[in-house]
Amino acid sequence: MERRRQHTGSNEKIDKMVRKVEDDLRDSIVPVSLTGLPAADRRLIHQHFDHDDDIVTKTYKISDEEYELRVYPVGNLKRYAARRAEEAVQKGQKVELPPMSSYERFVIHEALKNNETLKVESFGEGAERHIVIEANLFGRGLKKIIKKIKLF
Repeated sequence: MERRRQHTGSNEKIDKMVRKVEDDLRDSIVPVSLTGLPAADRRLIHQHFDHDDDIVTKTYKISDEEYELRVYPVGNLKRYAARRAEEAVQKGQKVELPPMSSYERFVIHEALKNNETLKVESFGEGAERHIVIEANLFGRGLKKIIKKIKLF
């Protein structure tokens, strides 16, 4: 992922943290988790990544006074999903993705939802919930036809 923005420039601590996050995310599909940050620092990190379509930041409340800032590499996730989907179509086999958070699964479902040659479903419970991608041999068009036939 090539960065198109300048670092914050005004806060060396935040600049260093942002560079580390960018390095950690470069070739990863796993989000970076930052905890123990004051609200002002979290806000600066959110602002830094605001205009980057390949990265999304989200803050989660852990307890009354504790927050976790996650930085998601959505661009990498979408590219990973596309590669794995292509693999499923070429091999004609199911491809299981590793367990992911609900947001990561949402990104992958959104990235693949318009591809009618695929069947994309989530399976499992809790921390083990994951996505399975498989080639949809007949596409959604055939399913619609079958439903119409059943109506008559």
